[in-house]
Amino acid sequence: MDEADRQLLRRCRVRLVSDLQVAPLWDALLNRELFTPNMIEDIQQAGSGSRGDQARQLVTDLETRGSQALPLFISCLEDTGQDSLASLLRTSRQAAKRDPEAIRSLDLVSVELKPEELRGVKHPSKPTQGNLTPVVLGPEELWPPKLRPEVLRPEVSRPVDVGPGGFGDGCAQGSSRGNADLAYVLDADPCGYCLVINNVNFCPESGLGSRTGSNVDCEKVQRRFRLLHFMVEVQCDLTAKKMLQALVQLAQRDHGALDCCVVVILSHGSQVSHFQFPGAVYGTDGCLVSVEKIVNIFNGTSCPSLRGKPKVFFIQACGGEKKDPGFEVASTAPEDSASGSNPEPDAAPFQEGPRTFDQPDAVSSLPTPSDIFVSYSTFPGFVSWRNTTSGSWYIETLDGVFEQWAHSEDLQSLLLRVADAVSVKGIYKQMPGCFNFLRKKLFFKT
Repeated sequence: MDEADRQLLRRCRVRLVSDLQVAPLWDALLNRELFTPNMIEDIQQAGSGSRGDQARQLVTDLETRGSQALPLFISCLEDTGQDSLASLLRTSRQAAKRDPEAIRSLDLVSVELKPEELRGVKHPSKPTQGNLTPVVLGPEELWPPKLRPEVLRPEVSRPVDVGPGGFGDGCAQGSSRGNADLAYVLDADPCGYCLVINNVNFCPESGLGSRTGSNVDCEKVQRRFRLLHFMVEVQCDLTAKKMLQALVQLAQRDHGALDCCVVVILSHGSQVSHFQFPGAVYGTDGCLVSVEKIVNIFNGTSCPSLRGKPKVFFIQACGGEKKDPGFEVASTAPEDSASGSNPEPDAAPFQEGPRTFDQPDAVSSLPTPSDIFVSYSTFPGFVSWRNTTSGSWYIETLDGVFEQWAHSEDLQSLLLRVADAVSVKGIYKQMPGCFNFLRKKLFFKT
């Protein structure tokens, strides 16, 4: 979609979300091949599944559907009797073509938020038009500070890496974001796909227990990455084979108009022998899928439309079954000790012998791992802890850090905060880490 059509959609967003009748549109969108059946299903499941949430997701996804998406959408509106919306978009589009500045004079709202996103956010009063209240919020108003003592340490200064010369202040972040030589450019909206695989219930034969609390993690991840402008898809309780199928299907999608791809896996895990990336995650059938096989599905050969674009993987699973008692330091704050409820490990024994699920195609064809970032919840070989009521330490901390700092810090800086915060939790310790093969800094779109 060209920039003029994208801007028009955004300026008409509030009106569309308010008035759009989505139920009659599904067949028309399919008939004109504007969306696939899977995409329609994703839109229907967006948020609470209400008409408003579906309309909001539809308008967001429409921007990714090619240069003819807007005129085709207008035709769909006409086919379903939504003539006033069709007329608004068609007339505005024609006016914008005659005079590119005309679109800026449209008396429409450019920012539209859900009611729950506006709670507690102060903004200047503005005159209303009909039943709409125009609200345009600046970055600080969109991101009100929410400090979480177990996650954030305000007393720690935040240096910004500005190259070999040393450190600078926060002003350098803006230059890094805007400089394509220093940071990936995430201009697309949505930025890309985010696939969340949430394995909670395992078959009895696997010998693996239910991962109570993982649904809390899943909800946090789903909400967080939607706020970061990703199209989030959740798949639950997949066998090893179905996990691979879901990942391959994601890699085979057309990412040409998108700028990034994220995969989040919540499951039991184990230590395995490996060439590139340590660890493996379990399907619900008790079979393993190695992390390196997951990552290589998205390499330049298997997924050409993501070449040169960041591919980020978050693995919430044990790297083994070792429990780390840690070592003594001068003092430990009371909040760093274990809470009342006992956490559970996402662990399983180390797997030796014949390699099946984690065998790469051929050693000689292993790809150069450029533009790949893999974040592990724990150090290889060790347990990753999960609370049955509040979710895993790693995901809970990740969500809090991203909420506070994603608007100003790059991915690696964010995960340093996560590692620091998780490392001081509990009686048994946990140390998140990462394999970073990004070529540039990655700032999420907020």
